[in-house]
Amino acid sequence: MKYVFIINSTAGKGKAAEEFIPKLEAYTSAHPELDIEIYPTKFAGDAKQYSGKLGYSGEDVSIFACGGDGTLFEVINGAYKYPNARIGIIPLGSGNDFARIFGDREHLTDIDSQVNGTAVKFDLIKAGNQVAINQCSMGFDAEVCANQASSKKLPGVNGEFAYTVSLFYCLLKKFNSDFKVYVDDELIYEGKTIFALCANSRWYGGGYMGAPLALPDDGMLDCVMVKKGFGRIKLASLVNEYKRGEHLKWRETIYLRGKKMRIVSTSPASVNVDGECETVKESTFEILEKACNFIIPSNSNYLQRRESGDLRDEYKGMIKGS
Repeated sequence: MKYVFIINSTAGKGKAAEEFIPKLEAYTSAHPELDIEIYPTKFAGDAKQYSGKLGYSGEDVSIFACGGDGTLFEVINGAYKYPNARIGIIPLGSGNDFARIFGDREHLTDIDSQVNGTAVKFDLIKAGNQVAINQCSMGFDAEVCANQASSKKLPGVNGEFAYTVSLFYCLLKKFNSDFKVYVDDELIYEGKTIFALCANSRWYGGGYMGAPLALPDDGMLDCVMVKKGFGRIKLASLVNEYKRGEHLKWRETIYLRGKKMRIVSTSPASVNVDGECETVKESTFEILEKACNFIIPSNSNYLQRRESGDLRDEYKGMIKGS
């Protein structure tokens, strides 16, 4: 087995990568029996290109996306089609949303636990000609995501705070869309919508729990729609509830699970695919079951909690009517 650490050179505004590389070099020196490669990215899209090359080689390889959710997005899209490739995440970015379900950052940056991790089959979300591993959405939250990159350029602003800054900026603009939302080809809702998302895991935006019951290995999408039922001031007051995942109890929220979500907008709206944003009038998101080999670090309790049912039970009380 070959172990390749693809490091986003700009992760954590460059500081995280600078701190992690010496630790990785020391680990490599201490384990000469392991075939380890350290690959700092050279340009945008390099992680996707290089992980695809590694997968195409046919060699058994563990590829670690060392950066944030954007780095993981690139590595997933480059390598997921190759059965010889296993993919892991070492959170060095400012958001690190997908990694949250496996434990805290300190545990997940432990190199030995990553090298000795267990590969399991995870689902992905097909979105056009690319895939997501975390969440896809259209509407207000996608507008916030699209604006988040600009917020991060402000001094001292990153991760969760960047999303919050962007959120309040977007509240000053139009924040509802006119959508038709289909789940498994059935029209679920038509009308004014704040946002609609489908999720393979729980967090986005640097710690906002958009889908508190989602699991990346259950073969289903968690679909959440929030209808237009309040104004800007009320929505601003509900931000913390939304961050904690408590929006599933709002009367304006529709929550269900399915295999496919299709959103049709009467006018161009922002779409978010794991943080990659554009403006469209229609999007379709579909589950790809057991589509990639994902590495769970050996010091994570994810597999034990998943088997016991704790991962879903801990948030079941958030559902409307529960």
